[in-house]
Amino acid sequence: MITLALDTCDSRGGIALRREGKPWAGARHDSAVDFSEWVLPAVAKVIALAGCRMEDVDLLAVATGPGSFTGLRVGLTTVKAWSEVYRKQLVGVSRLEAMACGARTPGRYRAVFYNAHRGQIFGALYRSEGEEWTGIEGEKVVAPEEFLDFVVAMSEDQPVSWISLDPELLRSVPGWRLREQRGEAILGTSSSLADQIGALAELRAKAGRYASALELDANYVRRSDAEIHWKGGTRLDC
Repeated sequence: MITLALDTCDSRGGIALRREGKPWAGARHDSAVDFSEWVLPAVAKVIALAGCRMEDVDLLAVATGPGSFTGLRVGLTTVKAWSEVYRKQLVGVSRLEAMACGARTPGRYRAVFYNAHRGQIFGALYRSEGEEWTGIEGEKVVAPEEFLDFVVAMSEDQPVSWISLDPELLRSVPGWRLREQRGEAILGTSSSLADQIGALAELRAKAGRYASALELDANYVRRSDAEIHWKGGTRLDC
């Protein structure tokens, strides 16, 4: 099976091509070029270098968030179009969940987070349920200290494995020293998460958990500026 995965959650996104459950080729978004200009040429280059065609791809995977509104719209719109044109199966994957499932850490709890800007982080806490990881109270966009308090409260005083693209955001929180004294540390993960997203999508595909192009949507977590601010004298709360 050949899987093509896209991560356009933020500027550290990328593309991964996987074959028979293993990494095959890929590209990182390491420039200031907007995803709307970058994605199509980058995918064409990756596929060409791998010596295959879009018609050879069996599964399309895409990060559904959380992240930037523009980036997520580009990623989802692109894979939805490919799914319709090439009649390919489609799976959406949370970037936070991919980070949690892709980690190799001990313990029953994994807390994952990365920069959401505006003094906040995107974060989620996962608990192992057999071979699967279950999110506790969903994905959040909160201040780092709030996320730390949430994880401490929900982890039942058990050890927590911390995984992040931006470890310094939590290390600077005063309460973090208490977690260090418990022997906990924050594992910095690679900024190239497209392959992990593809790997998790493959597991869901094996279980028949596909998404239709009509059903698949982004999980922004944070409302857009248009929803937050007043417009024409009326606050938008939808």
